[in-house]
Amino acid sequence: MTKLIELNMVSVQFSQRKVLDRVSLELNRGEITTLIGPNGAGKSTLVKVLTGLQKPTQGHVHRQKNLRIGYVPQKLHLNDSLPMTVDRFLRLAGRYNETERSEALIQTGALTLQHNDMHGLSGGEMQRVLLSRALLQHPDLLILDEPAQGVDINGQLELYALIQGLKEKLNCGIFMVSHDLHLVMAQTNQVICLQHQICCSGKPESIVRHPAYLALFGQQHSDLIALYQHHCRSEVNYG
Repeated sequence: MTKLIELNMVSVQFSQRKVLDRVSLELNRGEITTLIGPNGAGKSTLVKVLTGLQKPTQGHVHRQKNLRIGYVPQKLHLNDSLPMTVDRFLRLAGRYNETERSEALIQTGALTLQHNDMHGLSGGEMQRVLLSRALLQHPDLLILDEPAQGVDINGQLELYALIQGLKEKLNCGIFMVSHDLHLVMAQTNQVICLQHQICCSGKPESIVRHPAYLALFGQQHSDLIALYQHHCRSEVNYG
């Protein structure tokens, strides 16, 4: 398994406030790592460190040589008065020819949106287009910041299944920020629970029983995950 990024005791401090405190982690090719944590826990700052947009105050970041990162932001703000088709939006990502742009849309099931207005896309359609744009980089690592935000429940399940398929097809690593652990559990190899520092990490089924996880999210959230797992197993066994 190829190590793509390693963080070693990384801290980030703004003024007197330490947003990240001695964070160490590894992201590997062929694995999906999901980051969870409450609002204000430092998740966005950690994403910026991984993408190289934020330098650590302390610690070290080691990246694989010539590492290519595809990034899908949490939100995209477009000027409502500026008309823009999906294809035009993809052309702004760099000098990619029409075949490359079409192939990226095909991989996310969004080719039919190629000439649609960006302003008229649904939440799920927008996420597929943003994911297509990230795939133009031919990434070794995909970083997805709340990829299912603004997407309905069925769309979320489809999106997470698509992400799992892309990992296998592209043999890339995926780092995903999500609040919906019960939805991503089936696709996730490792969960990292962050509250300025890493509270716990490991396989999803062990994390939901960890005292640090329960302290942050409560037993009710853990029960929801257990119910979701039971529901899925029932469908598999009797469907």
